[in-house]
Amino acid sequence: MSKLDELRRTAGQNVKDSSGADRAEQPGGHVAGGAPNRWQGVERSRDMAMIPVAKIDRDPDQPRQEFDEEDLTRLAESLRIRGQLQPIRVRWDEGKGVYVILAGERRWRAARMAGLDRLACVIHEGALTDEEKLAMQLVENALRADLKPVEQARAYKRLMEARGYSTRELASELHIAQTSVVRTLSLLELPTEVQDRVEEGELAATVAAELAKLPDPALQAEVAQAVIAEGLTRTEVTELVQAVRARRPTPTRRPDPVTVDLGDCTITVRWKKASETTVLQALRKAAKQIQERERPDQAA
Repeated sequence: MSKLDELRRTAGQNVKDSSGADRAEQPGGHVAGGAPNRWQGVERSRDMAMIPVAKIDRDPDQPRQEFDEEDLTRLAESLRIRGQLQPIRVRWDEGKGVYVILAGERRWRAARMAGLDRLACVIHEGALTDEEKLAMQLVENALRADLKPVEQARAYKRLMEARGYSTRELASELHIAQTSVVRTLSLLELPTEVQDRVEEGELAATVAAELAKLPDPALQAEVAQAVIAEGLTRTEVTELVQAVRARRPTPTRRPDPVTVDLGDCTITVRWKKASETTVLQALRKAAKQIQERERPDQAA
């Protein structure tokens, strides 16, 4: 089992802890008549704790940077009425003197809005590298409330750079399709104004990924504006992008200079914007003019 698989398994521990799994088994066996009692198969958790909300702090490096206020308000109301249904996951930071959130910042923010004094927490013991911490947070967000698309793209890029992953390796570690990783990363190729439209929900991430196939930022922004204004579907955008790319001429590679040494003279041809065909036509025309100039001399 890889380190990330182990982290993924522990990230899922939140659900198990809240439902009573993975706890030290209680004694008691069966009651009279053979019916199982309430403690049969139940295990006690050794890492659970009720921690004061004031003693918990967010991780400034976590992938999610923005939280929807309406969503937080609804969650805060749920916490007030029903209480906390799932624990958050934290680690102790000796330098800061607080518990830093590994998974569950959204619940922590809602708990503060709801005025709760304490939160049920699973405490992660042992050191974590920045890469392991980021991987755990990515998994947590993927399993629960997704990151905004561009936030997710930046998180993927950070993890790839930190571990030297290819898109295939990252997809394998996170157990998602490589095409999904590639499509998400393509959002980083868009200009800032288009990325903002994606984050604000005006432009779907799948549609924006199609725009990333266009060759320059100005064209991406122009087409994005048209897509939003006309409410085009992804299929329509794909067809539009293909049409735009087909209309753009393929840049002509400038050939290397050609030099011909004729002894009495040297001829060098250098290209600026003309194609090889245009240059050949020009050379033929020049040769014809030279030949026409030589004929009067030969006649004399």
